[in-house]
Amino acid sequence: MTPNIIVLMPAYNEAHRIGAVIDGVRSALPQGRIVVVDDGSTDDTVARALDYDVTVLRLPFNMGYGVALQTGYKFAVAQRADYLVQLDADGQHDPAGIARLLERVQGDACDICIGSRFLEGQPYRIPFTRRLGMALFRRVASRLLGKTVTDPTSGFQAMNRRVLEFFSRDSYPVDYPDVDVLVMLHRHGFRISEVPVQMHARASGVSLHRGLRPVYYLFKMGLDIPLNLMRREK
Repeated sequence: MTPNIIVLMPAYNEAHRIGAVIDGVRSALPQGRIVVVDDGSTDDTVARALDYDVTVLRLPFNMGYGVALQTGYKFAVAQRADYLVQLDADGQHDPAGIARLLERVQGDACDICIGSRFLEGQPYRIPFTRRLGMALFRRVASRLLGKTVTDPTSGFQAMNRRVLEFFSRDSYPVDYPDVDVLVMLHRHGFRISEVPVQMHARASGVSLHRGLRPVYYLFKMGLDIPLNLMRREK
């Protein structure tokens, strides 16, 4: 039987880019069902997505990246999805990498596969302070998982149904699901791997890590990671 695959795209004010990303996804994975979760956009993101005949789930206002993702996870579980691929709607994640991610998960080599921008070639230019933070959490994740993790903050991922059901629980973070989620997965016995993918610099728009948010992000991870090391769910 053909597996039920959902491609999840959280979006916030991406009206000018979302169409090209949808086209790229359809080219890379024609059999996938594209689901856009609009996180309270104030531009024409919803209208542009509907123009491309995809499923759109609308949040009433901007509720955060984690809420948008979990909305998609719960929808995928309700739709009995076998696998889910997630990528951002801003064009940074190249849909051509979808096949590599899915191959690992569908081949049962892992439960969740992360697309890494650091495994092949040179990544796009990253601001110095963010690069330092990524290096820090790369070391933290590798130490705690007992294996090298090159891009723990990557949101370009593929996962199986077991991970989807786990992510649908209340323990999933509502704002910045990142290294803390990988630690939580590892603690509960899920298999994590990486494959190289191509990523592009954001051409325009507002970054998720703007302003003082990186400070909050560091503070939150400093609390969440130790807590997830102690947390154990059934």
